[in-house]
Amino acid sequence: MTLYIGVDFHPHQQTLAWCDTQTGETRTLDLGHDPEKVRQFYSSLPEPAMIGIEASARATWFENMLFETGHKLFVGNPVLIRKRATSRHKNDRRDAELILELMMRGEFPTIWRRPPKSNQIIDILGLRQKLVRQRTQVYNRLQGIAHDVGLPKGKMSTLCFQALIKAADTDEATSIRRSHLFSLLEKLNEQINELSKWLEQKAEADIAVRLLLSQTGVGYLTALVTVHTLGDMSRFTRVSKQVASFAGLDPVERSSAGKTRFGGISKAGSSLLRYQLGLAAHIAARSDPKLKSFRKRLAKKKAKGVVRTAAARKLLVKLAIMLRDGITAEEFDRRGRTVGNAR
Repeated sequence: MTLYIGVDFHPHQQTLAWCDTQTGETRTLDLGHDPEKVRQFYSSLPEPAMIGIEASARATWFENMLFETGHKLFVGNPVLIRKRATSRHKNDRRDAELILELMMRGEFPTIWRRPPKSNQIIDILGLRQKLVRQRTQVYNRLQGIAHDVGLPKGKMSTLCFQALIKAADTDEATSIRRSHLFSLLEKLNEQINELSKWLEQKAEADIAVRLLLSQTGVGYLTALVTVHTLGDMSRFTRVSKQVASFAGLDPVERSSAGKTRFGGISKAGSSLLRYQLGLAAHIAARSDPKLKSFRKRLAKKKAKGVVRTAAARKLLVKLAIMLRDGITAEEFDRRGRTVGNAR
């Protein structure tokens, strides 16, 4: 027995069409979005059901709930689902029945969705990055105060230089600004440290993350965002090209009339992943001989920005292969699938 359910989801309600393959029973139902009633309904189903739904930014809570109740969720491309409709008429019941029909025929255009756990980690990574940017803005303002009082240039993150700014003789307005900025800096540091500890705990408990940490230059932040952004590696049949495209590190092609032109990168994927890869590639190139050689060779004919992006792409391909095969960086290099020839 398999229970198939097609769901036409709206912010305030959902329309269901389901079919029991054992009895042949089909039904439709309108269900209001009272979270407790929705949970009770899906928990009361006799066994894990096959549930299809169109992708929607407003359905995150519903998707998380289905993961918790043990049902198998399929999220579909709304455009492709609508193209498969045979009728010009459209209403909630017809849309739910269309999703049900496509699922039972095995033609439902499924798209990959990150599990709730990965979404939670990426949300915390994004929050931490925003706080770090805010801290940088505070550093810059304090640096401006240091210039105004005639202090020599120093590193704002050091306690010694901060002590010099605190001890500097300033006017009343500057003193107020300095006091508020240091108070804000203290709060930001506390919040960043709290998030960092939480992320470190998640990294230590994740086998895939520990594999990526074997690569020089890759820290727990880069490893976490790579693992939880790429997700299931079996989705990629051609890792080198598909992973780069998924991350938005592939060049945009604008070819016509026999002329081939490539522009900047597509930036179609996660900006957080690209940012962390750029930092990691810069550090890795200092001690990874093949990545260092690749950067030097490319720097002779390309601009610095192009070199940085290309190095990040090479590093991403290496990390993706390590994830796919479940190997460390040492094993990757031993096999000969090095950064220099990974395409």
